[in-house]
Amino acid sequence: MYFLDIQGTLISDFDKSPIRGSIEFVDMLNETNTPYMLLTNNTKKVSFEFFTYLKRIGFAISFEKYLDPFMLLQSHAEKESVAAYGSLEFLNTLVSLGYVLDYTNPKTVLIGTKEDFTSDEYAQMIDFLLSGASLVGMHETSIYAKNSKRYPGVGAILKLLKYATSVEYKVVGKPSETFYNEALKHLRKQAPLVDFHDITIVSDDVKGDLGGAKELGMKTIFVTSGKYKNAQEIVPFLDDRLKPDLIYSDMQEIMESL
Repeated sequence: MYFLDIQGTLISDFDKSPIRGSIEFVDMLNETNTPYMLLTNNTKKVSFEFFTYLKRIGFAISFEKYLDPFMLLQSHAEKESVAAYGSLEFLNTLVSLGYVLDYTNPKTVLIGTKEDFTSDEYAQMIDFLLSGASLVGMHETSIYAKNSKRYPGVGAILKLLKYATSVEYKVVGKPSETFYNEALKHLRKQAPLVDFHDITIVSDDVKGDLGGAKELGMKTIFVTSGKYKNAQEIVPFLDDRLKPDLIYSDMQEIMESL
């Protein structure tokens, strides 16, 4: 049984096209009736829109096997009075979902993905947090890859803000236990007795996605088709207990190993 990351694992961070072997791997799971969930930290498109895109480029999936942070967000942040930071597409999606953006006296500071956060934005976030706003991250990725460059991920920014203000934060998407528990609940509709130790998770985010998954007892597979050029960039520097169980270049190589 599998949890499959999407960006950098099934589709390219560069052009959002399917990565080698990814469509075939999902087809194999469907043909063998192997339970799985596709888990993404998508913070740009409305959930069903991104799901529809995945189907359009060739993934034979059903919406019941898809989960992203927008589907859990309301349980972490009230819709009114949110100071949100991220890409313009992220902000527009929030508004379309009914969230009211407030950069005067917000109740929540909400962090999404963006490659060009400014010092003034950080200063504004800090002021809001020190004035009593709560801090919520859409996910806790370590690195954000775009246009062949790597930027600090949402997880890195959350830790920066926590260090600056001593305000604790909540995480909506991966690798939060809340998100993985929701994914497990969905997977149990396919396999009622499944637990975390029965699941193998595949992701290109070895520090974020896989570290949190390993702490819950999942088997972890790190693919170097996304954020990292090779395993040597990151794996030797991880705590031994959080190092991935297996490392492959992409989904095709995983298929060939089965």
